[in-house]
Amino acid sequence: MDSKGREKGLRKTELSQFLSCVAASYKMKIPLFKKGDTPDIPLAVSIGFLVASGIALLASASFELGELRYGDSWYYLKAQLGGGAALGLIGFLICYKIYYRFWQKLSPLLLILNIILLALVFTPLGVTSGGATRWIALGPITFQPSELLKITYILYLAAWLSGRGKKHVSRGTQGIIPFATVSALITLLLILQPATSIVVILLAAGFVVLFLGGARLRHVASIAIPAIALLALITSISGYRYSRIEKFLDGLRNPAQASYHIQQARAALQAGGIFGSGYQHSHAKIKRIPAVINDSIFAIAGSEFGFIGSITLIACFAFIAWRSYILAVRCKNKFGALLLGGFGMIIAVQAFIHIAATSGLVPATGVPLPFISYGGTALAVFLTMSGIMLNVTKYSEKE
Repeated sequence: MDSKGREKGLRKTELSQFLSCVAASYKMKIPLFKKGDTPDIPLAVSIGFLVASGIALLASASFELGELRYGDSWYYLKAQLGGGAALGLIGFLICYKIYYRFWQKLSPLLLILNIILLALVFTPLGVTSGGATRWIALGPITFQPSELLKITYILYLAAWLSGRGKKHVSRGTQGIIPFATVSALITLLLILQPATSIVVILLAAGFVVLFLGGARLRHVASIAIPAIALLALITSISGYRYSRIEKFLDGLRNPAQASYHIQQARAALQAGGIFGSGYQHSHAKIKRIPAVINDSIFAIAGSEFGFIGSITLIACFAFIAWRSYILAVRCKNKFGALLLGGFGMIIAVQAFIHIAATSGLVPATGVPLPFISYGGTALAVFLTMSGIMLNVTKYSEKE
């Protein structure tokens, strides 16, 4: 068979693999509700602490900004509570009640719908802000489809891998190539928006799920290394992305040449000292730090609560990542284990990128801090994700 014939056959194999996964999912007889044990309390408390911290920090960070822009000091807090928090609470309660394996049945359909929504941002429904087209406007509702991938992508990978043994996962046509194909399609749509940071977060979690699902390390590396090289190439030929890298490197060589954003965020963190200036006593909220309520909210935590407050938040995110891994190892159901590992990785990587960017350790990315930054879609997604994770822990040692 010539190369064209082999390539055509490979594409048919990939498509048949995807369609077989869809068909198999809908044949599964899984109850919508199932009685379980008590969820993991340490994980639940950690998530609750971050949500409460987010409300408090947003109230402080947005107080003067809301008054300046809208004549209402509580504008951003009310928008967050009435939008993302309300929807997220509904999503959390639904996913906490629904037996997690039910999502295994719906995962292919949910991913397909999400990919369609990603494509719709390039139609007249798409909304452009800050040079990026990442949102869809449906009447009064505006949301970011790329954020939904943090749930649908992991759900699909977990469902797909849980139906395959280690030998099948490591085979090209049954494991690595289908994973790479789906990931490449999603990456392409995200790069065009552009939403490079979300690509990094999703791929990092995806590689972890693939490894936990049974793929050998060398097979994961065979995808990860080319993916990193491709992202580096895209960054080098993209003007605004490359300028961010250049500015960041200049700042490493000479802190005085760091971007204004990084300089002010660092200054706010340093001003907090050990114990901070006190709640609502940061002097850097409006005039100094850009994007203070979303991209830089960790700087407000450091300014008002000092080193102690910053370390507490970092420790909480680290604990969630560690606890998710421990629970994944203990979980007797492969689908549940992969969900815990994947979602825990999403939270950990996104928190790391936000904190590192605010501290000047990596280039500015515009990534919100999970559960804390202003942003309705992101908060709703993380709360819904938390509901699924806690539901898994209700059955993890039973199945």
